[in-house]
Amino acid sequence: MSTSVKIGPFSVGDRHPHFLIAGPCVIENERLVMETASAIATITADLGIPYVFKASYDKANRTSIASYRGLGISEGLRILKKVKQDLGVLILTDVHEIQDVPRVAEVADILQIPAFLCRQTDLLCAAAKSGRVVNVKKGQFLSPWDMANVVKKLEEAGTRQITLTERGASFGYQNLVVDMRAFPVMRSFGYPVVFDATHSVQLPGGGGTCSSGQREFVAPLARAASAVGCDGFFMEVHPNPEQALSDGPNMVRLSELKELLEHLQAIWRVVGKGEGVGTLAGQSSPS
Repeated sequence: MSTSVKIGPFSVGDRHPHFLIAGPCVIENERLVMETASAIATITADLGIPYVFKASYDKANRTSIASYRGLGISEGLRILKKVKQDLGVLILTDVHEIQDVPRVAEVADILQIPAFLCRQTDLLCAAAKSGRVVNVKKGQFLSPWDMANVVKKLEEAGTRQITLTERGASFGYQNLVVDMRAFPVMRSFGYPVVFDATHSVQLPGGGGTCSSGQREFVAPLARAASAVGCDGFFMEVHPNPEQALSDGPNMVRLSELKELLEHLQAIWRVVGKGEGVGTLAGQSSPS
């Protein structure tokens, strides 16, 4: 069973209800960010779901050098700060560089370590020392058991404000699969586990010079993760995914978000957020 981690005014983990991390993949412009954040904040407030806004100021790991990366750290943080101040919501954003951590920590409530960087010791330690909650995406190349070493690095650097995120594992070329064992395994390390429902249906490099995705599988996988016992959801959400500048094929359409969240809440109420899961907690490796 995961322990409770406090994020701003609410706590996640243990038997606390699901929380939501959601927003566009990347900051495209201020208007889109503000309108999307406001709409999601209204939806989650109506449903009583704790909400953290997510958008990246820089996507440093795009498939092609020609792909849109974002507005950069200065303009990106300015917009994220405006979201926080004007809408009163918490903020999560990625950090890729050690030197960016102190600056990002001035705005963000959660520092996210991207999946490709989840074993970068110096970046993990810098984030751990920032005083912010650290959310680590499990790399596509790692088993859930391997994340115990990531947790140990963060703990040794001085933080217990940790959340872990499952986002699928590489399964052949340009495909990912979600092993539902990952949720009880990673929760056994003592921290809340989030399901990234949109990156898990990504087809990395599937578009040749960009990633593709299978948005139609977001809802089924999210429902399964809720039943198995995760503590929250990460979803990239856009008013018009077909026009998004990054990750459009796997993003949730804003108009469809509320219904999906209502379904996930219904499952949580039935299964008690994974009560009794964790039969794999004692395993040190897959059987």
